[in-house]
Amino acid sequence: MYGLVNKAIQDLVCEKFGEDKWSEIKKMSGFEDDFFIGLQSYPDSLTYTLVKNSSKVLGADSSFVLEAFGEYWVLYTVNEGYGDMMELAGDNLSDFLNNLDMLHHRLNNIMPNMVAPQFSTRNETSTSIELEYRSHREGMSPMVVGLLKGLGKRFNMNNYRVQLIETKLENKECEVFKIEWN
Repeated sequence: MYGLVNKAIQDLVCEKFGEDKWSEIKKMSGFEDDFFIGLQSYPDSLTYTLVKNSSKVLGADSSFVLEAFGEYWVLYTVNEGYGDMMELAGDNLSDFLNNLDMLHHRLNNIMPNMVAPQFSTRNETSTSIELEYRSHREGMSPMVVGLLKGLGKRFNMNNYRVQLIETKLENKECEVFKIEWN
């Protein structure tokens, strides 16, 4: 994953729990640099280690850490200079979800080593939509839940609910989330 992801984990921990907790996580993870370079590619294993050690240090389940990070990520990327690109993906939840792969394709021009997940929508109504998520990375569904919750806040959705409704194992992990609002 790119350093931007790891930097966001760092910033979330520092903002919510303090620099001392981040120092402990970083030391446990064997990361000795002072900072992450946003457009540099880092091994996925480092990100998984950061999440695992964040869970230990913060005394929280790794699913909780990933979900909190996903929600944080939505606003974080806007503040890190990707807001205009996110705006192009849509000005409402449905359009945005339908354009996620296009957004990742554009980001791939900036980050050529990025291996983005794939998304597609189905069963859309005026108060719900289902999102299919496919990734070669295992165990990231709590982050997707957080991302979807963050998008609900971004688009000012009322009575917004996200639930995992289906898991399929194929060539790639595939999970389906139902998003409802009124």
